[in-house]
Amino acid sequence: MTTEPSNPRIEVEHVKKRFGTVEALSDVSLTLEDNEVLGLVGDNGAGKSTFIKTLVGIHQPDEGEIRFNGEPVTIDGPKHARTLGIGTVYQDLALVDELSVAENLFLGRMPVKKLGGVVSVVDKEYMKQEAERILSEHLNIHVDPDTPVEYLSGGERQAVAIGRALVTDPDIVLLDEPTSALSKAAVEHVEELVKQLRASGHSVILIDHNLEEVLSMTDRVAVLFQGRVVDVVDAESVTRDDVVSMMVSGRSAHEDGDDEPLGRQSDATSSSSSTA
Repeated sequence: MTTEPSNPRIEVEHVKKRFGTVEALSDVSLTLEDNEVLGLVGDNGAGKSTFIKTLVGIHQPDEGEIRFNGEPVTIDGPKHARTLGIGTVYQDLALVDELSVAENLFLGRMPVKKLGGVVSVVDKEYMKQEAERILSEHLNIHVDPDTPVEYLSGGERQAVAIGRALVTDPDIVLLDEPTSALSKAAVEHVEELVKQLRASGHSVILIDHNLEEVLSMTDRVAVLFQGRVVDVVDAESVTRDDVVSMMVSGRSAHEDGDDEPLGRQSDATSSSSSTA
């Protein structure tokens, strides 16, 4: 495995999660470094979704410890995760087409102001200013905050969803399948968004079904197999076939002292699925 990060934002140590007799996470240990993009891949049922849901407090680990900026934490739910500094963008984006960019960014947490010191009303001007600032400063995106999101491109919609996660100024952003069902141009847009997130000081965990995209967007890649971490590798040091081989076999790229990644040892991986 690669050298452990020196300044981790999140440390997950020996975490287990069971659902009845099924162990969805089996002694999982992972770290996310400051200002790092970490890819999380694995076949269906490998434990990716369970891991993310554990990080945001939807599931509680049965064993193990999670540390945030060096301090042990018990994450009680998504709201608590946001308080700690963890923002999440789910695959379905959960945008309301009829609402504007600014309204979508602040959906469920609209800022208010007092009129005459008595009546509370939504502070639309503040919303618009903050929407412009968040999208431009963190994502280098410039769209009219009054535009209904139904008129945006796929990449711009993804930017709004990410921007909404940034409203609470998180240190960490979790991206679940951000390129799913997007055009090639929109995928390139998302790649730029991920670069902008890192450039603006965020750490990112990225789940994506397309391994080429994962390898191009991340610093390291963690491969899950049947609820356990097979290996964590530098994205620049492996090929797609290496990763597919680990996903299918459940063996590390350098298991048993092999110097040659498994993806280069077997022709079987060439016909394997590239989905995570």
